[in-house]
Amino acid sequence: MREVKAEQIKETIKDLFLKANFEIGSDVLEMLKERKEKEKSEIGQAVLSQIIENDIIASNEKIAMCQDTGYAVVFVELGQEVAIVDGDFNEAINQGVREAYDEGYLRKSVVEEPLFERKNTKDNTPAIVHLDIVPGDKIKIAVTPKGFGSENMSALKMLKPADGIQGVHDFVVETVEKAGPNPCPPIVVGVGIGGTVEKAALIAKKCLLRAVDVHNSDERYARLERAMLEDINKLGIGPAGLGGITTALSVNIEFAPTHIAGLPVVVNICCHAARHAEAII
Repeated sequence: MREVKAEQIKETIKDLFLKANFEIGSDVLEMLKERKEKEKSEIGQAVLSQIIENDIIASNEKIAMCQDTGYAVVFVELGQEVAIVDGDFNEAINQGVREAYDEGYLRKSVVEEPLFERKNTKDNTPAIVHLDIVPGDKIKIAVTPKGFGSENMSALKMLKPADGIQGVHDFVVETVEKAGPNPCPPIVVGVGIGGTVEKAALIAKKCLLRAVDVHNSDERYARLERAMLEDINKLGIGPAGLGGITTALSVNIEFAPTHIAGLPVVVNICCHAARHAEAII
């Protein structure tokens, strides 16, 4: 049994949230540059230029690339041969979030109760933690500071199996069309298909961690990703919602087994600040 100190988890979480808020992934940055060259709208080109410049400044100056520094979402794959010692696992994660948001001067946006008082927790905790127990003696941690301008545009639909491929395709495109400029396009569209209500939502969120230049390994789903992206970019919403052919950078689909009676689909949208980082302990 391999022992990992809670302090190491805390430090890893802190470093990852700082990195994710300051440094856009190279895949996103290169895709923004590629789309700028293809964009037909002069205003769209100007917006993409400003986004690229903003991302470069944020990385160089170690400042947040967006004022909404997100809700802290953490995906953990915990090796079953690992023992967490000298501290509490969940508290280590939350302490890492606290320190990152304090030291990085990141906006603290979490309220402790959602409906009545909505009082700010003042440290951006508690984090949302998704834990999988996997074989091995390592811990894989992936984080995403999820902004809510895009989160609010997400949608769930319990389709009938007979709705099929076209039903899924249409729902995803319609969701983006209804969102319009609100999620700060160009966006990344995460699509979870199958499972149950909560499983579809979980895999849709996890889709946003995938690089924007990587397709689903199943060619059937990869074709569907490309078809959805093409139709989304025909909507004309464009960068910042000001028109153009770059409404989305990527459509990322993942799927799970489901019940014979259902076809759950969740669309989880992420803005152009598609922030995520990961590490292995």
